Amino acid sequence: MFITKIGIDLGTCNSLVFIPGKGVVLNEPSVVAVSLAENKIMAVGEEAKEMTGRTPDTIRVYRPMREGVIADFRVTLAMIRYFLKKILPKYQFFKPEVLVSVPAGITSTEKRAVIEATLRAGAKAAYVVKEPILAAIGAGIPINSSSGHMVVNIGGGTTEVAVISLGGIVVATSLRVAGDKLDQAITDYIKRKYNLAIGEQTAEDIKIKIGIAIPEKKESTIEIRGRDFVQGLPKNMRIVSNEVAEAIAEPLGEIVQTVKTVLRDTPPELSADIMDKGMVLTGGSAQLRNIDQLIAQFIGVPCFVAENPLLCVARGAGTILDNLDIYKQSIMAKR
Repeated sequence: MFITKIGIDLGTCNSLVFIPGKGVVLNEPSVVAVSLAENKIMAVGEEAKEMTGRTPDTIRVYRPMREGVIADFRVTLAMIRYFLKKILPKYQFFKPEVLVSVPAGITSTEKRAVIEATLRAGAKAAYVVKEPILAAIGAGIPINSSSGHMVVNIGGGTTEVAVISLGGIVVATSLRVAGDKLDQAITDYIKRKYNLAIGEQTAEDIKIKIGIAIPEKKESTIEIRGRDFVQGLPKNMRIVSNEVAEAIAEPLGEIVQTVKTVLRDTPPELSADIMDKGMVLTGGSAQLRNIDQLIAQFIGVPCFVAENPLLCVARGAGTILDNLDIYKQSIMAKR
């Protein structure tokens, strides 16, 4: 069975590949390991992520996507090529059409880089669609209706806040604060409070396992390992969930502020729709516990987390691929 259409949610932390009729067939970290001596790609995805923080000087582990856009073209090209090679049948001779998600605030140069990388990786045609549109479609929002819908897509590198009506974006802001900044805030907090150095992977584990947006009476704990700054020796310690809430309060405050700004710029009729229906949270970082309550508390508008928020953009890409002719004119840039 040949594959003619592929949707890629090219994320800062994770990349997902969607094939119409099959669903999400690949979900791997957006990480690439490069051998500096031979200038050769050694590993991509899960295998490369396992090397993070454990490599010798001769191997460098890259995240080629930074804040939702391509930071290293050659490495991103290798990553897209790896994803396509992994899912395409061995004896498929013709190239597939590929649709890639991009942040709403992307520049034309960054957009061209995504299209160029996709074509060079082996696509017959490359389409780019803005993430809030895909996230809204994937969350089951009827984007073509004349009422306003608000989507807050919190990923790894960017938070996209958009108001959508009649199939297009009315107001949108792309904030470069998301999952990565939450990890960094946890690392800085533990360094400041406990004089303990922890790696990226540990910070992410803390966020996933016990991370919460609003402090709770019943606390969860996790044991972590790091390096003591004073003695320079390895050390074990326990962290509680309310400390995580304290650590990430500042970046979450920036996200809330961005939602407020977008609502302030929204036409009154659409604001009224959003007040009635509430806003929908999508993206991997929307899985943080209580984040919907935090936003609703500060904004005063109901807030709901979409079902499987991590998969929303990929599912939206699949819906567009199923109806490519309908969407071709309206929301896609093609080359």
